[in-house]
Amino acid sequence: MSSTGKSSNLNLAIVLLAAGQGSRLGSIPKALLRKDGKTLLELFCHTVKPLKPLECMVVTGFHADAIEAELAKHAKALALPMTVVRNHHPEQGQRSSVRLALESLHSQFDVLAVCLSDQPNISNQDLTLLLEQFAAREPGKEILLPQVNGQRGNPVLFSRKAVESILTIPKMVCRLYMDQNPNLVKIFETDQLAFIQDVDTDTDIQKLGITRF
Repeated sequence: MSSTGKSSNLNLAIVLLAAGQGSRLGSIPKALLRKDGKTLLELFCHTVKPLKPLECMVVTGFHADAIEAELAKHAKALALPMTVVRNHHPEQGQRSSVRLALESLHSQFDVLAVCLSDQPNISNQDLTLLLEQFAAREPGKEILLPQVNGQRGNPVLFSRKAVESILTIPKMVCRLYMDQNPNLVKIFETDQLAFIQDVDTDTDIQKLGITRF
């Protein structure tokens, strides 16, 4: 069986982290920045639709009302199994959003993709490639991390076994678990810059062809 066939048999769950304040951009919801006339959130919905995820969870926090309103519009139009979990303490940082997401998952997934809401160039082909790499991983590897020129990228994929292991440890989160268990991580070396391109500053906005809303 090809790696494509294997990846298509994986039950996929997706977490999109969209709780940040966007403080370096003047406190704006980065998920609502626009590329090619569409919000990054809308583009993400279209990107993941063909993957047929069992569940797709969006974690909101700062700017929750605006992001949730935008999400409801596109999830309904695309018939996506979207759920929203609101982080009521987003000032505690991304770690708190990640932990909340892991605790809130409810589907019988095989693999979890943890995605960022400010990566405008991640395509369906990129996610499919990650799933293929995950499906072809060697025994004992439970996490797939894309890496470009030595720089960690996103999204990162986790097996159900890895997620369950993380949840047995109070306050443990994905990044720390990876650092403490490097033997479980498969590094996927790639030159696909989309995995390390995100929007943090006005320079990023200009470089990546993003517009404010």
